[in-house]
Amino acid sequence: MNEESAPVRKIIHVDMDAFYASVEQRDDPALRGRPVAVGGMHRGVVAAASYEARRFGVRSAMPSVTALRRCPDLVFTRPRFDVYKAVSDQIRAIFADYTPLVEPLSLDEAYLDVTEDLKGVGVATRIAEEIRARIREETRLTASAGVSYNKFLAKLASDQNKPDGLCVIPPGKGEAFVAILPVKRFHGVGPKTAEKMARLGIETGADLHAQSRDFLAHHFGASGDYYYNLARGICHRQVKPNRPWKSIGAEDTFFDDLTDEPALAAELDRISQTVWRRIGEKGISGRTVTLKVKYRDFRIVTRARSLDRPIADRAEFLAVGCALLHGLMPAEKGIRLLGLTLSNLHDPAAEPTVAQPQQLPLLA
Repeated sequence: MNEESAPVRKIIHVDMDAFYASVEQRDDPALRGRPVAVGGMHRGVVAAASYEARRFGVRSAMPSVTALRRCPDLVFTRPRFDVYKAVSDQIRAIFADYTPLVEPLSLDEAYLDVTEDLKGVGVATRIAEEIRARIREETRLTASAGVSYNKFLAKLASDQNKPDGLCVIPPGKGEAFVAILPVKRFHGVGPKTAEKMARLGIETGADLHAQSRDFLAHHFGASGDYYYNLARGICHRQVKPNRPWKSIGAEDTFFDDLTDEPALAAELDRISQTVWRRIGEKGISGRTVTLKVKYRDFRIVTRARSLDRPIADRAEFLAVGCALLHGLMPAEKGIRLLGLTLSNLHDPAAEPTVAQPQQLPLLA
């Protein structure tokens, strides 16, 4: 199926700009214009970095000590996930005014299928402009958006003019847009795959386009056909508002290493509250509890236990987690991080939906 014969959709990808850090700068005027990192300064990693910090090479998932070396004036703030969640809910309420077909990827980004928008605007670009304007007005934050005829291109476009930008890739332009981009920017091409492609002489979309299906299938197996399509601006993935969760969890890095079991259990109690709140918000249940332990030397150990029924409540969730922790005691080394996750999830409210694509006008 080529680009011209594919069912035409109107897809928007909205991505908040440096979301966590921008919320902190919004709420504390003293942080505005300064390099800000959300996370722990003494221990842990950077959860998010402001654009001022990114100019120094500070990035999310970077160890805090590395971030400080790159930017000695970096200001650290502790994350406030309850605030970020509340702002995310505001943004999703805006999305819901335009379409029920919203697929959140995280608190700060989502796909929207506005092929048939609720307001009857009819033009995806205008809808994206309205949404960005409303986000700015109602949250005092900025968002970037990409507009195109499939999810792959919309996500590429949203990153094109960041921050506070809009990019539109209309029908007939996707293949040319993709050709000049490095393949490492393609959603679905991770670092290891990008390295393998580079060894094969594939650096850009044009390089990928030059390869045959057989060549890509030989080197990348079942993913070869997917990469073949990406090089041509083709993506058949639908926006799925009921995208199933595989697991729900939380973890925390401690200010100091812990070895005492009661102190560790107290941290698990706190972590379990966060996880159980998220579980309650989503109205789902699960059977498997997984404990994650990271030691002082960064070695990670996980332990899991599955019940033959859903976990009854937070008390049972915590009890299973503490039992798993007890099995690792006494701690052979100081523990710097604990995490708890619930998986084998079941959502009784989720009903499978199958969208029927149709040929419709797009970005007039």
